[in-house]
Amino acid sequence: MTTTIRTRVAIIGAGPAGLLLSHLLDAAGIPSVVIDRRSREEIEQTIRAGILEQGTVDLLVGSGASDRVREEAHRHDGIELRFDGGGHRFDFPALCGRSVFLYPQHEVLKDLIAARVAAGQDLRFGVTALSVEGAETARPHVFATGDDGDLLDIQAEFVVGADGSHSVARQAVSPMGGHFREYPFAWFGILCDAPPSNDVLIYSNSDNGFALISQRSDAVQRMYFQCDPDAAPDAWSEQQIWDELQSRVPGTTLNEGTIFQRDILRFRSYVAHEMRRGRVVLIGDAAHTVPPTGAKGMNLAIADVVLLQRALRALLLENDERPLDAYADVASRRIWKAQHFSWWMTSMLHVAPDASEFDRRRQLGELRMVTESEAGRRYLAEAYTGWPFETEL
Repeated sequence: MTTTIRTRVAIIGAGPAGLLLSHLLDAAGIPSVVIDRRSREEIEQTIRAGILEQGTVDLLVGSGASDRVREEAHRHDGIELRFDGGGHRFDFPALCGRSVFLYPQHEVLKDLIAARVAAGQDLRFGVTALSVEGAETARPHVFATGDDGDLLDIQAEFVVGADGSHSVARQAVSPMGGHFREYPFAWFGILCDAPPSNDVLIYSNSDNGFALISQRSDAVQRMYFQCDPDAAPDAWSEQQIWDELQSRVPGTTLNEGTIFQRDILRFRSYVAHEMRRGRVVLIGDAAHTVPPTGAKGMNLAIADVVLLQRALRALLLENDERPLDAYADVASRRIWKAQHFSWWMTSMLHVAPDASEFDRRRQLGELRMVTESEAGRRYLAEAYTGWPFETEL
């Protein structure tokens, strides 16, 4: 049995990009259908990191997508780089006039889902996209199946693939794949019941490898240390984990507590060869992924949305295809800047498995150049806090 659904925009993926896009389109009077294979509970309860750039927070608040982020996000006016036994603080407001905000991605999703449900959004959980057909036509289709096994034929004027790194829409847009890099290390991540060990995030480069000391709330910490990509999360005892973390941040005493979640986060970079084909476009992780070191993932997806919603408003309300034609090129400029910054932070802070003594000393020289130069500190601050959104297509 096949059910036909007609809409102006079909969005595959109820992540931050897909939900915010539907929110902004609705404000312009453009209806959409959003589908996701996951349940609402799974989306809202999967704990994910979240460093929001100033521009992302301003957009969420200004568009009415989230009031809670203004009240509950933890403002961070800097980070600390630790290496060679010392700490180096970066004062973001002094360096570039911006800050970042700690607000986990699953909290952003709770806010966006609540806003879309309240607005009457056609938001369908437990619906799995099977394929996208007719990209080059005026009415592309999304074929999907629900939990009941019935086939859905979603016919739209435009289809958006916001369905993550395993995107179904990608096959219709960039069938030849994309530019890919896999890194020779991963992060061993934990969540623990303990107050923050520092008032800002610590990025630590040590002879034992990298560590990131972060937080989730006043009572929960999030921490990572560099590990082998094939490491097993359960192979370490709690004491071994704490000993390893403490060895990676000499000079800082960590607040320890019960570890209630642990996972392995692999490092990959990806940019699709094509972001748009006809009336199908990719945004967010469907189009690109970055290592988490530069805190760019969700923010880069939001920047895609800012551009795409302008292009779709021009196309669907004014029959003007010019902004859409420019979308991929304009978006790519920011994407590759973010790729470089994420690669740079990653290579500067992690110890590669095959690093020589020369490599190690050169890396420490690079860290000194960045921390001892106002221009170096400003460059890091400007990139970390996020570049202004593009205003023209």
